[in-house]
Amino acid sequence: MVRKRTLKKTISATGVGLHNGEKVTLTLRPAEANTGIVFKRVDLPEPNTIQATPDAVHDTRMCSALQVGGVRVATVEHVMSAIAGLGVDNILIEVDASEIPIMDGSAGPFVYLLQEAGIVEQDAPKKFIRVK
Repeated sequence: MVRKRTLKKTISATGVGLHNGEKVTLTLRPAEANTGIVFKRVDLPEPNTIQATPDAVHDTRMCSALQVGGVRVATVEHVMSAIAGLGVDNILIEVDASEIPIMDGSAGPFVYLLQEAGIVEQDAPKKFIRVK
C-alpha cells in the first residue's frame, strides 16, 4: 500500500512577491492525513484558508491564483509543482501576503525547503485516479 505523505517538521523562508513587490514570509507545516494542500493567509482575520482544489482556481493570467470568498493567494504554481513532484499529499502553507514569494522563479527553492523539512509517510492510504 502506498501511503500519504506530509512534512516531518515546519520550515520557513522569506522572499518577495513577483507582482506586488511585497516581502513575504512562507511557512510550510505538516498536516494531518486527508487534510490536502491548504493555503492560509496569516495576515488576514479568520476565516482565511483556501483548499487547493480545481474549484478554487480563480485566475490564470500572469500567474495561478486561488481564491475562496475574499481570500486570495497568487503565484502558487511553483510551490504546487514542488509539492506534487515530491509526492506530498497533506501540507499547510502559510503566507503573510497575497502571493507566494517568487524565489528564483522555479520550483527549485521550494523543493529544497520541502526536503530540508523532511517528508514522512502517514498512516493513510494514498488514493489514485485511473484515466482510461
